[in-house]
Amino acid sequence: MKIDYTGKSVIITGAGGSIGRASSLLFAQLGASVIASDINEERLQETIDQIANAGGSALSIVADVTDPDEAAGIVKFACNTLGGIDVLFNNAGGSFPTPMEAISKEEFQRLRSLNFDAVYHASMEALPVMVAKGGGVILSTTSGAGSGAVNGLAVYGAAKAGVNSLMRSIAIEYGRKGIRANAIAPSAASTGMIRWLESTPGGVKGFTEAQPMGRLGTPEDIASVAAFLASEHAAFVNGVVLPVDGGVEAMLAVPG
Repeated sequence: MKIDYTGKSVIITGAGGSIGRASSLLFAQLGASVIASDINEERLQETIDQIANAGGSALSIVADVTDPDEAAGIVKFACNTLGGIDVLFNNAGGSFPTPMEAISKEEFQRLRSLNFDAVYHASMEALPVMVAKGGGVILSTTSGAGSGAVNGLAVYGAAKAGVNSLMRSIAIEYGRKGIRANAIAPSAASTGMIRWLESTPGGVKGFTEAQPMGRLGTPEDIASVAAFLASEHAAFVNGVVLPVDGGVEAMLAVPG
């Protein structure tokens, strides 16, 4: 099975982060013209440089996806430079554990905006473009916290649950128009989540030892699944929330 994105345009948000960077590199290596976006210009440029060094093709746009106008700007940039969109990968997001009563109104709005609103606005901008083109794929990075509660991640988990529902809704409403929508739910990966893992009982070592596969996920684990789900080889996969967690969701949680 060969995955080939030659002639395809792919938007990836949060491209300066670990999963976004690995995904940008992989899609570019598979022939895609990548539009990489991030709010951090320095980290975004590092991603673009790595893609170029690997012989891939990528353009960058610095944008704050929590701003509806800037989210729309990413889609418009892709249309103006590449003539359309084949894949939108809503990957930007994140949180840090905070007790519910300690979350301020401002933090609530920020977490919701980053983890749900940004996905909604970019997807709604991309949909008419994909409909006009006759099809496309929308992917979103979600979380196991969107399916089951995690201490300290109430707002983040609620936002990701909203993303799960949004992807399913797009799948059933736009499937007949050639558009597929799916979500990828990683567990804690051995990257930007390390700071969070250090705050958990047992730390990184304890969390890792508790994993069914005895290791943490990597950005490349997530990127490879994204590349598959957006490809023709997953043409009949639509409206799913796919755990990419080494078996974490399969475990029965018991007290203690």
